[in-house]
Amino acid sequence: MAAARSAGILLHRAGSRGPEVLLVHPGGPFWARRDRGAWSIPKGELDEGEDPRACALREFAEETGTQLRAAELDDLGSVRLKSGKVVLAFAVAGDIDPATVRSNTFALEWPPRSGRMQDFPEIDRAEWFELDAARAKLNPAQAELIDRLEALLAQR
Repeated sequence: MAAARSAGILLHRAGSRGPEVLLVHPGGPFWARRDRGAWSIPKGELDEGEDPRACALREFAEETGTQLRAAELDDLGSVRLKSGKVVLAFAVAGDIDPATVRSNTFALEWPPRSGRMQDFPEIDRAEWFELDAARAKLNPAQAELIDRLEALLAQR
């Protein structure tokens, strides 16, 4: 069986001390107290036969409430998470206010074995980070995407 695949977007902007990237923190009780290594780029499951760019744009909109334009995406390649999932990533310049980010939700039985279903946001917050801070906050496998973005920006 092939590894699960996701597609996502690394949004970046020029900050006062260099480039910054927008990262999202997963919602739900499992992630509530986790910080370092828990953040991610906005991403989601790639449907069979779906165009990765279209998936990345759809997932970014679902997780942040902001629509982006497909023509502006730069390919950052893929990374493999510890779980085996492959994340296809794209970069785009942009600027959104993290306070306006609104995510879709998922249902989870909580507390476990309680029989009670609760809705939680897929992401509970978003923040802008300078590149070094982003490397520390990101899931370790995704930190490679910061290096690739940095190389891409250096070429411009």
